[in-house]
Amino acid sequence: MTRTPLTPPAQTGPGPARTAPASRLSPPPSPAVRALRALAVVACVPYLALKVSWIAGGRLGIPHGSALLDKPTLMAVANSVTVLMDAAVVVLALLLTQAWGRRTPAPLLALPMWAATGLLAPIMAGFPLQLLFGGSSGITPPGEAAFLDAWVFAVVYGGFILQGLALGALFVRYAKERWGHLWQGPVAGLPRPDGLPRATGLAAAVLAAACSVPHLLAACTGSSAGNRLTADARLVSGVHGFFALAAVAGLLMLALRRGGRTPLRAALAVAWTGTGVLGCWGGWMLATGSIVGGADRAPLTDLLTYAVQVIVGLLALVGGTSLFARLRRQREHAG
Repeated sequence: MTRTPLTPPAQTGPGPARTAPASRLSPPPSPAVRALRALAVVACVPYLALKVSWIAGGRLGIPHGSALLDKPTLMAVANSVTVLMDAAVVVLALLLTQAWGRRTPAPLLALPMWAATGLLAPIMAGFPLQLLFGGSSGITPPGEAAFLDAWVFAVVYGGFILQGLALGALFVRYAKERWGHLWQGPVAGLPRPDGLPRATGLAAAVLAAACSVPHLLAACTGSSAGNRLTADARLVSGVHGFFALAAVAGLLMLALRRGGRTPLRAALAVAWTGTGVLGCWGGWMLATGSIVGGADRAPLTDLLTYAVQVIVGLLALVGGTSLFARLRRQREHAG
């Protein structure tokens, strides 16, 4: 499952320790941490600048005939939402590196980080593959007008990759310091796999496996709903199929306590990333399908796949909540 609803470790010791100033609980960030924070913030600038320009009526990077120009009001709303989403990266970078971030309720941090992981991971894996092995036509099918100039993808996706690397490094450091005691040892040391974590984990794994099929078929055959796919689109489908299989592997390890001596933190990372990709991209594609390409042209099989992906994400969140509650109780009992 996921690391979504975590709680800080229980305080022990004398009363004053519970009210110690945050500056005493967390040392000032190191130069490396400050550099990562700056990188995450600066990497947001190109995307935010483009989006603000489009909201103001600019057309930089949008070619004539693009579907993005057909619904200006809807596009303005969508761009405003994505500005807020990317601005959240700045907030997360600060939260992960400031003393006040240690006092932030766990769900307010973990849920946005799970979403950021899910949205950024396929870009970080897929865009370099597209540069190496993709075609010149991009993801736009032959005969259709491109909805963005090619340079926009290079600038924006390059920024996303830097955001992902910086945020990922900061989050690993933060999570290890705040919650690392919860996931020590191997998968075999998990609490007995029964109840809610098992049921939701197994259900999510089965649905994630089902979601991998259309993605992998599209990648292997080059066809989706009777439409021929470009080389870049096939790579995108393959990457999403890979993350769906990763979700299956992580969920089964956690739900069935399989994997032997596999470190628990590795199983959690795989499930965290895989379910984040499925749930968040499924929701994103359902929400934006009416903007790019038009909802009336979206094949029913695609819509169904995206809806099931959202269900996988929701199940993972529920199961993750239960799993981490049990992990916390187990660690407190052992301590």
